[in-house]
Amino acid sequence: MNIPSPYKIKILDDLSLRIELETILNELPQKQLANWAITNSQRFKQYFDNKLKADKRIKETEKILENRINGTCSAYHLRKAGFLANELAKESETEISKYSARVFAQSIAVGHMRGHAIVSSDYAIKVINIIYPNSLERVIAEREKQIVIAKQISKFRIKTDNKV
Repeated sequence: MNIPSPYKIKILDDLSLRIELETILNELPQKQLANWAITNSQRFKQYFDNKLKADKRIKETEKILENRINGTCSAYHLRKAGFLANELAKESETEISKYSARVFAQSIAVGHMRGHAIVSSDYAIKVINIIYPNSLERVIAEREKQIVIAKQISKFRIKTDNKV
């Protein structure tokens, strides 16, 4: 895998922090990577349009991802869940909701393909770009939060691996 991976969307970003994050994410096993993605995406559900915040598809797709992580769900069902989660973005009426829903939908898709993790991360940066236009300071703060979450999950993995 080449780092940095190409951007899928246009964003104001700190490339060095993106590379640092992507390097950490690349080292995580699939289960921890999916855990990172869904954990990171939780912070953005607050920006969904009000009509979508309590949508049953959120819990439904989270449960399918959890089942995939636990090995009780096929890739086929997870892919369907990713498409279902993406409907939230299509139904969003505001830009901030649309991109926040994409953070979420991409995080669900991480259970199927690793590359969705950095895309989810980039959509989170897009949300920050919308909330705080032209603020590299806020972008840096967001990337640093993403890195902290990844490092916490990575440390958990190391502790778990040492017990075996």
